[in-house]
Amino acid sequence: MSKLVILESPTKAKTVQKYLGPGYTVTACAGHLRDLPEKKLGIEIEHNFKPQYVNMKGKEEIIARLRQAAADSDGVLLATDPDREGEAISWHLATLLGLDDQKPIRVTFNEITKNCVTAGIKTPRGIDRQLVDAQQSRRALDRLVGYKLSPFLWKKVRRGLSAGRVQSVAVRLVVDREQEIEAFRPEEYWSLDAKFSVKGERKTFQAHYFGTADGTKQEVTNGEQANAILASLDGADYAVTKVKKGTRTRQPAPPFITSTLQQEASRKLNMTGQRTMRIAQELYEGVSVEGIGATGLITYMRTDSLRISDEARAEGMAYIRKAYGDAYLPDKQRVFRAASGAQDGHEAIRPTIPSLTPDQVKASLTAEQYKLYKLIWERFIAALMAPCLQNTVNVDITARDALFKASGFTVKFEGYTVLYEEGSDDEDEQAASLPAMKEGDALTLRELIPNQHFTKPPARYTEATLIEAFKQNGIGRPSTYAPTIATILSREYIVREKKSLMPTELGKVTTQLMKDLFSDIVDVKFTAGMEKNLDLVASGEKTYEKVMEAFYRPFAKTLAAAEESMQGKKVELNDTMTDEVCPNCGKPMVIKFGRFGKFMACSGYPECKTTKPIVTPAKGVCPMCGAQILQKKSTRGYKYFGCETAPKCDFMTWNEPTDQLCPQCGKTLFKKRGMLLCETEGCGYEQKAARKSRKTAGDNE
Repeated sequence: MSKLVILESPTKAKTVQKYLGPGYTVTACAGHLRDLPEKKLGIEIEHNFKPQYVNMKGKEEIIARLRQAAADSDGVLLATDPDREGEAISWHLATLLGLDDQKPIRVTFNEITKNCVTAGIKTPRGIDRQLVDAQQSRRALDRLVGYKLSPFLWKKVRRGLSAGRVQSVAVRLVVDREQEIEAFRPEEYWSLDAKFSVKGERKTFQAHYFGTADGTKQEVTNGEQANAILASLDGADYAVTKVKKGTRTRQPAPPFITSTLQQEASRKLNMTGQRTMRIAQELYEGVSVEGIGATGLITYMRTDSLRISDEARAEGMAYIRKAYGDAYLPDKQRVFRAASGAQDGHEAIRPTIPSLTPDQVKASLTAEQYKLYKLIWERFIAALMAPCLQNTVNVDITARDALFKASGFTVKFEGYTVLYEEGSDDEDEQAASLPAMKEGDALTLRELIPNQHFTKPPARYTEATLIEAFKQNGIGRPSTYAPTIATILSREYIVREKKSLMPTELGKVTTQLMKDLFSDIVDVKFTAGMEKNLDLVASGEKTYEKVMEAFYRPFAKTLAAAEESMQGKKVELNDTMTDEVCPNCGKPMVIKFGRFGKFMACSGYPECKTTKPIVTPAKGVCPMCGAQILQKKSTRGYKYFGCETAPKCDFMTWNEPTDQLCPQCGKTLFKKRGMLLCETEGCGYEQKAARKSRKTAGDNE
């Protein structure tokens, strides 16, 4: 007989089985097996908020299989993910299998490598009930808010809506930002931009008006003021009055944590947070690498710690020394400090084998896995490298009573920037190189142009900046960032316009209702305080019962007051007008929401009851009849593609059409899991899809 090891993921189970060998049987539970019931509250409010867990539907065969495997084994080790959620899954497994959860039955792996797995197996412990209680608190709080508030929103706004302890605050952030933008009033300002050249040279450089010659900064707020300065400089001589040279040191960004990984993947790879985490999970669980076999390529991807193990640091620095030389190693070992309140249970996200370069594993990975591994690997290696050194120069140029300034830099030593530079959501002006100048040099004015500007409103959130707002405000945990954004998008509280996130009318109306009636639920500080309470449960400083009691009693009173104040009332949504006109009466069509999502209806309802589905044209043409292909949505919300002439032509496919044509029959090619294939009956052509280049690669999810 052998010991039974239970993990969450079948993929990870295969990798761990390879490392542990014949003395162990490794299997997977495929996530949670027990949860609160679907169709009732499932929390005994009057009995210390005791959860009423039930076995999840569809998991009966897995539970039976695990019970039999446990009975046939020499012992059971629970190796679910190393976080609160994983701890709770192990506790539920212990309950289902009749195990004593305080005996040494729990093992964890921060990375799926042979050394880490074998070390973890040798150091089992009891289940951490404080971590389990922290997860139970989150689940119970979310259930209370969702179960009690969602029906209220159904009655007062629209059926099918949901409220959430974190998602409602997330929507509020987007709505509040939109209101800031709408309330913004631009202010005029002017710049005076000059182009100079050094005497005897034709090459020009740029400088900007700063203020008066004594160094007093002067804001130019209108055209009259700008023209007055121009008039005062008519025929003036320009000379260099100060040259200040220096050096600037730029340090690399720290290795990734969950939030920064999602932000950078959004900026550089155009990946959603949810997609980023799914691909990271694949890299963590293990892939088959040519020449190595199945191995996990990165450490655990749900972390807010910046800690790096001594072993990983040494391996990374050895790679830098070999690939770039000693000059690219820092003089002193760099230590990164995590934000206050960060949990230090795991390392930062890093490659498990720092010497394993992206090019070495490229052939073994999908295009998306390769891009994300490359991002993680480069960020980690760069974090260990020497800083970038820049020579800076700042020049003052004076003419009569006017002072202009110019600045620039040259790279003295590229350091970590030879490999990686952090992305940014801001388009900062890049300083240019300047010609050699010294004090007293006369300059030739080539051009002096006044430019009118207006202050800009705050930028809309992108997925990257919204995740940063979650982190800065203490809303949610790293594991909840991506699912929260995905939820409020799917519920149509917000929409994505290119990279920007904008609230819908539904999001605005619902948020205002929540502000009016449930101010705590959508209060950023209140939600952050609840997160701190969950951390205190995890550390044993508060109990599950006390946290639940402190939240629920005031919440129940607020809900009762809201029900009373809104009795007989309903919030009306403003219809979104479209450019289309009703084919029957000629009135504008508006967007409505129904049981299966959005559709268009005549604004003349109820006199005119015309409706139309909302369809999105897709690439390519129907391989059966040559008509336009449309992107459609099934009754369960899944995307598929079909012919615009349906039901006359019944062509449909789950595969995405492309703008490429089949070389055999000339019809549209469709994309499926990295393959291009022809769906024309009798053709059968297929080929591997070409990888996109780094510049054009993206994720339009």
